Amino acid sequence: MTDDRSLEHRLEELLQTERFDPPQDFVAAALVNEAPASEDPVAAWAQRAKELEWFAPFDTALDDSDPPFYKWFAGGKINASHNCLDRHVEAGRGDRVAFHWRGEEGEERDVTYADLLRDVQLFANALKGRGVEAGDVVGIYLPMIPEVVVAMLACARIGAPHNVVFGGFSAESVAERMEFSDAKLLITVDGARRKGKTAPIKEAVDDCMSDLPCIVVRHVGNDAPMADKDAWYHELLDAAQDECPAAELDAEHPLFVLYTSGSTAKPKGILHTTGGYLTHVAWTHQQVFDLKPDEDVWFCSADVGWITGHSYIVYGPLLNGATSIMYEGAPDYPHRGIWWELCERYSATIFYTAPTAIRACMKWGVEHVEKFDLSRLRLLGSVGEPINPKAWLWYREVVGGGTAPVVDTWWQTETGGIMITTLPGAQHMRPGSAGLPLPGIDAAVLDEDGNEVAAGTQGLLALRKPWPGMLRTLFRDDERFVETYWDKWGKETYLVGDASRREESDGYFWVIGRIDDVINVSGHRMSTAEIESAIVSHPKVAEAAAIGQADEDTGQSVAAFVTLEGEEDEGSDELIAEINEHVATRIGKFARPKRIIWAGDLPKTRSGKIMRRLLRDIAEGRELGDVTTLRDPDVMAKLESKIKERQADEA
Repeated sequence: MTDDRSLEHRLEELLQTERFDPPQDFVAAALVNEAPASEDPVAAWAQRAKELEWFAPFDTALDDSDPPFYKWFAGGKINASHNCLDRHVEAGRGDRVAFHWRGEEGEERDVTYADLLRDVQLFANALKGRGVEAGDVVGIYLPMIPEVVVAMLACARIGAPHNVVFGGFSAESVAERMEFSDAKLLITVDGARRKGKTAPIKEAVDDCMSDLPCIVVRHVGNDAPMADKDAWYHELLDAAQDECPAAELDAEHPLFVLYTSGSTAKPKGILHTTGGYLTHVAWTHQQVFDLKPDEDVWFCSADVGWITGHSYIVYGPLLNGATSIMYEGAPDYPHRGIWWELCERYSATIFYTAPTAIRACMKWGVEHVEKFDLSRLRLLGSVGEPINPKAWLWYREVVGGGTAPVVDTWWQTETGGIMITTLPGAQHMRPGSAGLPLPGIDAAVLDEDGNEVAAGTQGLLALRKPWPGMLRTLFRDDERFVETYWDKWGKETYLVGDASRREESDGYFWVIGRIDDVINVSGHRMSTAEIESAIVSHPKVAEAAAIGQADEDTGQSVAAFVTLEGEEDEGSDELIAEINEHVATRIGKFARPKRIIWAGDLPKTRSGKIMRRLLRDIAEGRELGDVTTLRDPDVMAKLESKIKERQADEA
């Protein structure tokens, strides 16, 4: 068992190390073990696209005649479902496990590629029998069960774009997304389990969208209400024809719409098309994670309701013929070591998760990791937000045994797949740095006028050339698409919305955080992520969220919500002084929080993202917005009470 003090000392020593090289045995066996050469991006993407199976070859790799409405692989005919399933089964790999599925109550199912192909064809015919045609949007509101993959690929098989909504969203949010996308029907579930409790999903759906026809998966076996417009999933499969040939679709045929959460405006419907998206996610999944499908077992802990789940649970792994682990439940249920139990049980070799989850595991303690044999894990990945160096190092040391490379991946719902990272067998790693743009990606750090800034200078992250996995537009809102992403520097440079800087020595990108998460204190511009990283590097801190508050003296001041290691919820005045001095040492005195609020937990979505908007509201006494999508809505009430007590004491 690792001694906490010795681990903390080890991490403090490692924080002085600026770069880590991959182990030599990893390099020797890696798919890519030397720095990629410069290349013609369009020609390179075209070559990667040819690794997929096309019904008809494309005649033009990139049509850039009408920016920003780019088109990839024009003239080509392709199908996502065929590439994910049929070609593997036809090649004799039908018995390969596609998913080792574990239910929250311990149920296990091994779903092979042949199993998936059978059910996808049955369900595709069932959808057609319910009147779904190519071009119709189909809503999907399901938990992490194999049927969600069947539903997505059945839609893709007949050319019906799917609109998956994360299972943690409220039924009202689902109704909003179904209305925006004009969904033909909704695929949902009788009930969803979360930490031992069951939520009656079908009843909630009926309350919000009583007219929308539903196909209902029987999962928990409750008495879900069914109207004449509804049908049971299993009954439709029993009645459907066995064979459903994959539709031969244009490369630019819409594959899915995925709505991003909007705090003030309506959600944005990100539209991805078929040929380019498949090319991007298949290649990045293989190259970034050094995937060897005959040897590796892949475990991505995301939810299919987010883009990470679309790209690196469903499409990327299945395109590459990989075996994956899918878990229905939360990372701390039925115990805090469940992920590591699954890694041991199914011999996982590659693990991909979010920094928030890593920090939660740090807080829970190494004992929950060390109970299990993780010796087969050879590569780790991070996704979703910038990872602070301390969490990166803990991940490598505790989960990766001190040797496994950690690839920090930067990308967005809009980009479709990974854009900036390190290729683990060819490039060194810097804790906290995303790395370099992948071959074929042209990323830059620009100033407000579109000029590239000097190395080490903070600016705006931009993408200067089109890439195949890019969003094509916002669903039924071309004008908003142009205004949001392309208006700042013209129609050929994409505004990412993140602040960034580049390392002078090796050109590595540091993605600092969203542009609207920048705090300006007396003219000093700082990202919340940078301040949070400094706070979390204190040995007694598990997690932190920094926000900017209006301040009559400095314009803005920093307020930090801080969660401590272990079971302690409250810190002392001495610890506040320690943390402030720590931040001053790491960044500068101007970055010290003016207020530190102790928080037993932080408001997070079920995907693990901290809702800083709610923290700003509560800190400044504004009425809170919708909290139904939070993993634990009670967190806000506790914080509100704590802040009121603090204000009373200060008065």
